[in-house]
Amino acid sequence: MNIKRNVGGADKMARIMVGALLVLMALTGTIGAWGWIGVLPLATGLFNVCPAYSLLGINTCKIKK
Repeated sequence: MNIKRNVGGADKMARIMVGALLVLMALTGTIGAWGWIGVLPLATGLFNVCPAYSLLGINTCKIKK
């Protein structure tokens, strides 16, 4: 099974930053346990794959020629 990357550029950086911020806030107790939802954008940013993008046919990666 070959999963194609569909998250790139500014989208990737935003996911990593927002995800890391939410997880950090959950760890410090600044926000409730719902902050652990930050694991999702963090993982999709780090692995460059978003299952929802695959279903919707969205791709923010630049095409290499």
